Amino acid sequence: MTQEKDIQSLSKDEARAELAQLATRLADANREYHTNDAPTLSDAEYDRLKRRNAAIETAFPDLKRADSPSEQVGAPVADGFGKITHAVAMLSLGNAFEDADVSDFVDRIYKFLGMHETAELAFTAEPKIDGLSLSLRYENGQLKQAATRGDGAVGENVTANALTIADIPQTLIGAPDVLEVRGEVYMSHADFDALNLRQEKAGDKVFANPRNAAAGSLRQLDAAITKARPLKFFAYAWGDLSAPLADTQMGAIERLAELGFVTNPLTKRCNGPAELIEHYKEIEVQRATLGYDIDGVVYKVDQLDLQSRLGFRSTTPRWAIAHKFAAELAWTRLEGIDIQVGRTGALSPVARLAPVTVGGVVVSNATLHNEDYIVGRDNKGEEIRGGKDIRVGDWVQVYRAGDVIPKVADVDLSKRPDDSAPYEFPTICPECQSDAIREEGDAVRRCSGGMICPAQAIEKLKHFVSRKAFDIEGLGAKQIEMFFDDTDLAINTPVDIFTLQSRDESNFTKLKNRKGWGDQSAANLFLAIEEKRDIPFGKALFALGIRHVGEAASNMLATHYGNWKTFREAMDEATAQAGSAWEELLSIDGVGETMARSLVSAFAQERERDIIDTLAGHLRIQDAERPKTEGSPVAGKVVVFTGSLEKMTRAEAKARAESLGAKVAGSVSGKTDLLVAGPGAGSKAKKAADLGVETIDEDAWLALIEGL
Repeated sequence: MTQEKDIQSLSKDEARAELAQLATRLADANREYHTNDAPTLSDAEYDRLKRRNAAIETAFPDLKRADSPSEQVGAPVADGFGKITHAVAMLSLGNAFEDADVSDFVDRIYKFLGMHETAELAFTAEPKIDGLSLSLRYENGQLKQAATRGDGAVGENVTANALTIADIPQTLIGAPDVLEVRGEVYMSHADFDALNLRQEKAGDKVFANPRNAAAGSLRQLDAAITKARPLKFFAYAWGDLSAPLADTQMGAIERLAELGFVTNPLTKRCNGPAELIEHYKEIEVQRATLGYDIDGVVYKVDQLDLQSRLGFRSTTPRWAIAHKFAAELAWTRLEGIDIQVGRTGALSPVARLAPVTVGGVVVSNATLHNEDYIVGRDNKGEEIRGGKDIRVGDWVQVYRAGDVIPKVADVDLSKRPDDSAPYEFPTICPECQSDAIREEGDAVRRCSGGMICPAQAIEKLKHFVSRKAFDIEGLGAKQIEMFFDDTDLAINTPVDIFTLQSRDESNFTKLKNRKGWGDQSAANLFLAIEEKRDIPFGKALFALGIRHVGEAASNMLATHYGNWKTFREAMDEATAQAGSAWEELLSIDGVGETMARSLVSAFAQERERDIIDTLAGHLRIQDAERPKTEGSPVAGKVVVFTGSLEKMTRAEAKARAESLGAKVAGSVSGKTDLLVAGPGAGSKAKKAADLGVETIDEDAWLALIEGL
């Protein structure tokens, strides 16, 4: 196997190339598995490649491809099968890999629902079957159609095949008129071994694992072949319904069992993360003796009305998560610690390891996060690893979790060399020798060199041309690196991009005459740059790479201020971090003091401001799009929510108000038009009264927006 580089050590070009390779390889694997029924990748290797793809996208978010495997749910329908559109999309699940991820999952639910942490919230926990997802639609008690997940929206019609599986009832008594049952088709270990033995004796292909065998068997164009295969089915969910099965997840599962479906006996109702994790461990202990493959435990909020409130992200539900089994571990020697300088000047330590195989991949680097992590503390100053620090020469335990990026989990002090010394984190930038400063409250140390630091300058430029920013065709990371060191056509700031053509015209040596370029490629680049002079406000702001101001914040600020001129003037007025402009900035829901200081500082620094203003002079920055709010009584108004909302959470209220064209602020000011106050409104209600701001309660708010 070709050795893979640690993701932390990948260059942008290497990451881009690997993402392209992974997209192709995973697409080929899907075709081989789903279309040809001849998988060339094991289940573990397929999942590993998907996790590596996701990890590279996390490390290089601007390189995420339009055909990213992480955005796919299942695979397109293969030729030979009819298509069935799911009445309710079949989505995938988010993953948890550590106990802390489970606690975070539960905390997020409490926060989204606005529930106090002491309130009881029940979950179900069930084994995650490693098989093929199947949806069964019953109408008036009769099985009408069966469909695979497909791409989540459209699946394959495998009705004839599903009728051959003994665990799938063909007739239901007492079921709702419309009932879409979902579950997993799988094959037991014993049946899998027997099937492969028969296949081998017959000179037919053998299957890589039970999941592939189950999937290949269900997806036979000849239902007689499926009938000869020992497939089983666990029911665990539902889609389209004409009437509820129950009020809870557990009650619905019990109802499915009463209707004749096989449900997993290890499914259990739990209260809180501690009980979930305890049941996870109980299932993990039984894993080897279950007789079928599982790769984790799925947790779901038990109350179905809460599931409805929590809703979905783009590809996953908020109310469920899959807790995968433990990451793979290995011990090796830490041979050195390298410091990498990022776009924001952050000094990131990377462990240089004696190569070791972890989970089938040779690992030679691992992230060390920051200087606190090396010392043995977390971001709250509390001990990790029992307070053991990490030193060059140590034997360290390395693990690869679901995000693929290797990490150091532990240190073996018994093998620590006698002459070892604590690692001294640098206070000087290794790239430009500027002071590396750690500000109060910051988890990392940062180079103070700014644009004079080559590591920061070039990374800021790469960010500027990234997909979510200016996305200039033909001007990616590779070209930025080439132009950055160019003598005649240097691109050292974003402004240089938009003067490239004029500088080329007056330059003796033309771009088209350089190695790797020609008339057409040079012309195409100049045209692509010219097209990007028209740029949405949010993208232009995001492209500047201002610390703490990400894509969502950039769009939020653009929506609030409307146009670039208003925003720029507001930043000038807020420079002193006092006064009405500063208060308005802080009042924007989602803007805290850290982000606000970073914004005004960027516009206040002479060199940075000169670049920003000169750049803006080369662009036509489009005004932010406003929501279509015809007939909305709150369009354009500044709304503040305070107190305890009883019929919706603060997050729900904010989203609804913004969809109606309102600007949601976090504090009351002279620009506030409306205060929606629940019980316990406190100081905001008093300030609103002092300023003469209209104040209404939650019922009045709901009445105001009713029907919109």
